[in-house]
Formats: sequence, structure tokens, C-alpha cells
Amino acid sequence: MYAKVCGETTKGLNGEIIIVEVDISNGLPGFEIVGLPDMAVKESRERVKTALKNSGFPFPKTKITVNLAPANFKKDGSGLDLPIAIGILVSSGLLPQEKVQGKIFIGELSLEGIIREGNGILPMILEAKEREFKEVYIPKGNAEEGKLVDGIKVYTPNSLKELFKALKGEEELASLPKEKLTLKQNLEVSVDFSDVRGQIVVKRAMEIAAAGGHNILMVGTPGSGKTMLARRLSTILPPMTEQEALEVTKIYSIAGLLRDKGKIILERPFRSPHHTVSFSALIGGGSIPKPGEVTLSHNGVLFLDEFPEFSRMALEVLRQPLEDGFVTIARVNGTYAFPASILLCAAMNPCPCGYQGDDIKECTCKQGDIERYKRKISGPLIDRIDLQVYVQRVSYNDLKTKEKGETSAEVRERVCKARDIQLKRLANLGIYANSQMSHAEVEKFCNMTEEAKELLEKAFCALGLSARSHDRIVKVARTIADLAGCDMIDKIHIAEAIQLRTNTDK
Repeated sequence: MYAKVCGETTKGLNGEIIIVEVDISNGLPGFEIVGLPDMAVKESRERVKTALKNSGFPFPKTKITVNLAPANFKKDGSGLDLPIAIGILVSSGLLPQEKVQGKIFIGELSLEGIIREGNGILPMILEAKEREFKEVYIPKGNAEEGKLVDGIKVYTPNSLKELFKALKGEEELASLPKEKLTLKQNLEVSVDFSDVRGQIVVKRAMEIAAAGGHNILMVGTPGSGKTMLARRLSTILPPMTEQEALEVTKIYSIAGLLRDKGKIILERPFRSPHHTVSFSALIGGGSIPKPGEVTLSHNGVLFLDEFPEFSRMALEVLRQPLEDGFVTIARVNGTYAFPASILLCAAMNPCPCGYQGDDIKECTCKQGDIERYKRKISGPLIDRIDLQVYVQRVSYNDLKTKEKGETSAEVRERVCKARDIQLKRLANLGIYANSQMSHAEVEKFCNMTEEAKELLEKAFCALGLSARSHDRIVKVARTIADLAGCDMIDKIHIAEAIQLRTNTDK
């Protein structure tokens, strides 16, 4: 007897509907799964067989064939256990076919028939809604994700037996209530900008970086506060919009990094991979591609400490996402695109020993060693970093002062005002920050005074800037003008943008 049940898996960062076809026919006992299943899906044979028996259902002692359609891409994960089990119950005549039509079933089965929580549930529910399915059945452990999607009924049965009774109409299963997203960011943070002593120039650069979404590189001696500053950058970023929060939650759901299995992520991500990270872990990859650190930092901060110590290949793969805002990974079975709209924050020493240009400690490096150290970072990559500042050693007086600096909340208030200006200006273009503007948009929105144009021209010729550097300086100047509430970019804004791009020497 033939049966058809709909399940779902993930493909990239989206859900993918899988039609699970089950046929039970006469022949030698066997249980075959076809349709490019990976090892986790193949092993579902034993899980489904034992779960059905321990739930009190008879297991057919004939030939069982399960086909996962479409068969042109590899299915991974264990979330297809539940639709396979339901398909066998329908094919055995225990459930009518019409009881499972228009419904999606997702979940891994334990050997006793409990439906276990899984990864990627949120994007699967969103895809089911997009494809106009009326009902979706997910594990109880993923209920919080189910509450986030309106317009589709989401049920959370605890076990295969409970689901069977609900489908038969013997027991009632209540759908999940919907929760309205509360996007107010938690203002109580464990780290705060007021903890940082001195570093006025660097704090200003970080405020500009947060306001315009600009990448920033900090160069300074060991212990000058680079890491401390970087860890506070995410505290001055504006709160995420509903769309941004759902995007980040989808990514973390697929990566299996959601805390409490389903709580929506409201705070912007901050990722800080170690410099030994491989390029595939940084950018994403695998035979069935999964998001890497760049995608996990989407709508947030990617902090790369000890910048030159990363492998050359790992650093070079950053060039495309920094320019385009997404990562493209090509495999034999398809091409995957992962979002990567990040604010890159990098930190490095000025030389291998770390003390070149220091007032107190003498540098012990040879000139050749310093040049080799700096060459680890290619010119095209450095060119994509808008703000490049030197972090001075903190003086004793600054360190011991009782006077508190500005708090993260105070800086964030100015950042949010500047972002609001940008949102109004760029709303029709689908972007939200000055750093995302193309050359045509720079020409359209970055109006400068004559004095500003003259200064930019002199700097372009004197510093040998590239066309990309020219546009990035103008975009930073536009952000500085937004922070000041100015419609036109003036000479002072251009001057500060140039200084903050070329200020890596003491």
C-alpha cells in the first residue's frame, strides 16, 4: 500500500519540503530509504522501527521502501524520523491518508517513541507557511520557535503515540499561542564603555563604526585595551529590527546554537574566533554547507584578535563578504548563499614583539621581520577596512582616575539617532547603513561643500588612495556628518574620516 507524507529539512538557511513516499509490498522483509539520504537519515530505519514497536504499533514484516523527494539533493539531519514513521502507519492502514494531507511533520524519534527537539525548526516553519501548509507538527522542545510564526497552526506532540491519537481524533492537541516579539534590547550589560579609561580617539572611532556599520582595525601595543574596547562595541550598536532578529535566530537555529531551544535572539551577535580557525570554519562549508563564523556574526560584530596570526587563506576569504554582504559556497549538489552583513573589528600589534613606537618599551624586531609581519594582511583586505586607528598605551593617571567615562547607553543614543537619519535616507534601497552604499548611492547622497571636495582631492593625490578608499572615506564622512546632524559633508568631516583611515602609526 502506498502513502505520502510531508516532512521538512534544511537547505542552506531555508527550509526544504520533503515528500516522504512509503510503499509496503509483498516480498522479503526489508527497509530501504532512497533519495540521497545522509548517514543520519539512513540510521532512521532502526530508530523508526524500534519507536513504532515500543509505542505499541505493529511493524510490517514485508518489504518497506521509503523515497525522499526531490531526490536531487542530499538530505541531512534526523528530523525526517517522524514523517517516515507516520508514512509507515498510513501505508499499514492504521491512519487514513486524508488525515495527514496539508500537514508537515518534523522531529527525531527516540527508541521509546518520544519526539526529540532538533535544529533549524524556525526556518522550516517559515517555509511551511510560505508554501501555504495549514498545520505543522514539531517537537515540544522547540515550542518557543513555533510561537514566533503567525499564520500557521503549530502543534507540539510529546510522543508518536500522542500524535497518532490526535490525528485519529481520539485526543485533542492544542496549537501553540503566538507571541508578539519584544524587541527592546536589554540595557543591562555585563561590559560597558564607561569601564574604558582614556582612549578618546579610539572611542570616537568605535562610535563612528557603530553609527555607520564601518569596519575598524585597531593597532597598538599589548595591554593597551584593544580587546577590551572590541568587546564593548556590540553594546553601542542599535537594537535589532524584527526582521534582523528573525534572520539571526534562523541562523542560530540551523547551527544548533539557540539557547533554551527557541528563544528569539534580541542582542546583536558578537563572535570572536581564535586565530587558529580554519577558513571553512570562518566562512562556512562542509559537504552539506553550514554557516561559519562570518554568517554567525550576521547583523553583529566579528572580532578578529591577533589579526595577522590568522592564516592567509582564512583572511583572504573575508574579502567577498566584506564587499557584498553575503557568502557564496558552491558544491556539486548546489550553490548556497549565506548572509554576512557584519561589522568587522580587528586588532593587531604594530610588530611581532608588539612594541614598535612605544614610549616605554623598546622594540626588538628587525625591520624585515616587521615588514613580513605586516605583509600577512594583504592590501586589498586592508583597503576594505574603513577605520584604522592606533591605540595608545593608557597612562597611569587615566588608569587611576575616579572620573567615569560615557556609558554605552549614552553612546548608543547618539548612534541610534544617526542610524535613524540613515534609515530615512536609504529606506527605499533596502539598506540601513552608510557602509552599505554603492558608488552610485555615494554620488547621490553624499553632497559635499567645495572645501570638502578640495581637501579630498589633495588627500587622494598625496596618499595615493584607490577608488575604493575614496568612496569609503566619503561614506565615513557621511556618518560623521550624520552624528553631527549636518545635511552637507563639510571639510571637518572629511578631515576626520581621512585621519581615522590613516592613523595606524603613533
